[in-house]
Amino acid sequence: MTAARFDELIHAPTRLAIVSLLAATDWAEFRYLKETVDLSDSALSKQLSTLEEAGYAEVRKGFVGKRPRTTVRLTPAGRGAFSQHVAALQQIVARAGETILPGPA
Repeated sequence: MTAARFDELIHAPTRLAIVSLLAATDWAEFRYLKETVDLSDSALSKQLSTLEEAGYAEVRKGFVGKRPRTTVRLTPAGRGAFSQHVAALQQIVARAGETILPGPA
């Protein structure tokens, strides 16, 4: 079981949305993140820089042909922090008799 630890850096709504998307994949393209989270280039860049500085994300910049391509992934530390944060959220809502996990269909 994952240890629970609330993470203020991840909990910010925009970063939580970004980290959630990154947790579901190995690498994600900047454009996909931008469109899915509905952010401007500069706003997404700022959030990714924050995650990168914390050691939670790795950003790679390159080219496909002549077009720039930026991809992002969670580092092992980022994946661990996200898992701990989700566990902490689960503990918090469980106190109210609720769950953030899907129930049986």
